[in-house]
Amino acid sequence: SGQHRVPRATAQLLAPVGDPEKVICVGLNYHDHCQEQGVKVPKEPIIFSKFPSAITGPFDDIVHPEATSELDWEVELAAVIGKKGRNIEEGAALEHVLGFTVANDVSARDWQMRNGRQWLLGKTFDTFCPLGPAIVTREAVADVHNLWIRSSVNGHRMQDSNTCHLIFRVPTLVAWVSRFVTLVPGDILLTGTPAGVGVFRKPPVFLKRGDEVQCEIEELGTICNRVV
Repeated sequence: SGQHRVPRATAQLLAPVGDPEKVICVGLNYHDHCQEQGVKVPKEPIIFSKFPSAITGPFDDIVHPEATSELDWEVELAAVIGKKGRNIEEGAALEHVLGFTVANDVSARDWQMRNGRQWLLGKTFDTFCPLGPAIVTREAVADVHNLWIRSSVNGHRMQDSNTCHLIFRVPTLVAWVSRFVTLVPGDILLTGTPAGVGVFRKPPVFLKRGDEVQCEIEELGTICNRVV
């Protein structure tokens, strides 16, 4: 009708999925990200998780914890599950995906290497998963494996890659994860980040309070968060 609309500037956009059952993440899933670390390409997906309480809105603040001095960014393609499944065949895996959105897998690198080198604590502080600005349905994306993916800090380009460099593509990841857990509507699957994160720069670069982090993926949109 054109009625009952408000200007975008007057509305606070929340994360398109705010309280999923699971936030499943994939490590070392871009060829260029492996190259910048000097590590071998994984033979199978490396899976970890964030707690849903890490999720925040596409333009909300990222809270810099006092507990870390090594706060880092990771732009990621996120797939949102739309259909329940277990032991999903790879050929049918995309049928279980509702759509895609942009995520920032914010990481406390010092804590990622502590606690027995389990990644969970370093990945799951509150506000460590900005998500949005919307879910773009699977049918509306021409080719999810050929989208440019970028991040910037204070206007300076840090990551600039393409989802064609994914090691394990979305159908493979959905099928793999479903071997271990039942996927349900609303589950979020972060598919990994490309090269250009702060910890592997020479010298390393970490986020500080007042920094602005922008993550964008072709056809999916842009999220922008200030560190406070």
